[in-house]
Amino acid sequence: MTPYFQIMNRLNKILPEQILAFFTKGHERSIKAKKNVAASLIIKGLDIFIGLLLVPMVLNYLDQTRYGIWLTMTSIVVWFDFCDIGLGHGLRNKFAEAKSVGDDEKAKIYVSTSYAILSAMMLVFFTLFIIVNKFLPWPRILNVEQDINSNLSILALIVFGFFALKFVTKLITTIIVADQKPAICDAIRLSGRILTIAIIYVFTKTIPGSLIYMGLAYAGLPVLILILSSFYFYTKSYKKYRPSLKYVDLSYTKDLIGLGGKFFIIQIALVVIMSTDNIIISQLYGPKLVTPYQIAHKYFGLLLMIYVIIISPVWSATIESFAKKDYKWIKSVVKKLQRILLIFVSIAILMFMVAKNIYTFWVGKDIEISYLLSAFWMLFVIVGMINGIYCNIINGIGKIKLQMYVYTFSMIINIPLSVFFAKTLQLGIEGVILATVICQSLHLIYLPIQYKKIISDNAKGIWNK
Repeated sequence: MTPYFQIMNRLNKILPEQILAFFTKGHERSIKAKKNVAASLIIKGLDIFIGLLLVPMVLNYLDQTRYGIWLTMTSIVVWFDFCDIGLGHGLRNKFAEAKSVGDDEKAKIYVSTSYAILSAMMLVFFTLFIIVNKFLPWPRILNVEQDINSNLSILALIVFGFFALKFVTKLITTIIVADQKPAICDAIRLSGRILTIAIIYVFTKTIPGSLIYMGLAYAGLPVLILILSSFYFYTKSYKKYRPSLKYVDLSYTKDLIGLGGKFFIIQIALVVIMSTDNIIISQLYGPKLVTPYQIAHKYFGLLLMIYVIIISPVWSATIESFAKKDYKWIKSVVKKLQRILLIFVSIAILMFMVAKNIYTFWVGKDIEISYLLSAFWMLFVIVGMINGIYCNIINGIGKIKLQMYVYTFSMIINIPLSVFFAKTLQLGIEGVILATVICQSLHLIYLPIQYKKIISDNAKGIWNK
């Protein structure tokens, strides 16, 4: 037997044992996280593939201008998608804390109270939107021509209605993530994606390009999947936490919103920083240029998405480990994530180098995406990955007041900075993403410092709030 075959035979014996050991040895919290990361990578890989297929499919179905309108309107809706006054994140932390100490009744109270509050908010919000919608100048908001504006009000009603309903139905995913099982949430999302692409494919073969049908499919089908998932999990594995009017206790609102309110402000800031880009571009240059901007976003966002899959279990696991004062585990995880970060930064640089060829293969030659736009999106992803390590730890610990202040400042300067770079300095749509990169880079200054102070038990004042 040649040395090559001897080496291969040896590897065939060793590697399965090493893979098994990777998923079965170590701290119980780490094992659970690794299994979920592996499952999420597989599920998310399919989700990413479907997402890539959706872009040219929807683009061909609607055309570049209508696709830009769709992206801009959904960006506006995202603002409201986060307006749960932070209850989602508050529930995630409080549910995980109660479950980690075995207080199932308290966990059920948190769940029931969250559903009650969000249901009431959703009802008021949608009622008000129905009244206001008829007076909103959607053609002016989206900067569209007269021949395609007739259905915009109906489209807005459909999309906003489903997103309002999503406020409540997505709480099941909050509970699953708090239970350190993000792979299940990814599977739920994938189910919605598969159903959406199937229906849109049918539309392309049977119905002329329609923003209305796009709204029904894209916004409605994921909500349907969330409703079915809620029914399944609340009758199976999470039956003891099933929301009930009997367990609604508004005195727990302060616990949920106290922490959740800070998350809410951070969410609002993130939405303004990220979602206003499409509106700024649409207002300055028309909705057509939103398309190349978002294609570059989706391309580099793939890497950030995979990275988030890897680090997402850390948040909920940190809640448990910090409650048990297991600082050694937290330090160990951060060191591992820093090593993973170096690999992902290298991949981001490689993606930039081949971006032009990938764009051509993916969406064709008609859509022009500059090297500068790609470079700024690469920087955005790298900054986001660095921030992600410390944000997940600090969010799990719940010391987010400083983060809230910096995000608020970033939100205030983002829009004027975007307009300044885009128009005054004449950088075009590249200037819009440059402003976003600068705003996100502010967090690189204080997050590592706060983490070190907290983990060494030296955090005082604003660093410990």
